[in-house]
Amino acid sequence: MTSLKQKTSQTMKPATAAKKLGIYLDAAPASFQDGPVSREELTALQANPPQWLQELRQNGPHPRPVVAAKLGVSIAGLARGGVTEALTTEQIDALKAENPLWLQHERANQVDVRKETARIKAKHEKEAAEAAAKAAKAAKA
Repeated sequence: MTSLKQKTSQTMKPATAAKKLGIYLDAAPASFQDGPVSREELTALQANPPQWLQELRQNGPHPRPVVAAKLGVSIAGLARGGVTEALTTEQIDALKAENPLWLQHERANQVDVRKETARIKAKHEKEAAEAAAKAAKAAKA
């Protein structure tokens, strides 16, 4: 005999949902912060964001990953620069305009890291292609 169980919706903590939405949880409405968020609710928020979500995404305050991306630096670079709290879009724009020495340095670091990552990726692809060619040659012999 089989029992029929009612399917329950998967839920996540508000912090997880905020991370997936790219918003700072403390700036979200209390109704969002207070209870679990179902996958269906998250999908609905992503597909048709309410006014409060649009406002948060546009003006902030933004979580550190978003701040780092807008400034073109890493999260660790933010910390090295002394930025540990969420920033609004206005504050981010002011930082860009001011362009302090730490921001210039961290942006240069980020460029170097991306170049090195691309170099390593190309090296691995070349090695894989050479190994495949060697294996194909050995298979023929």
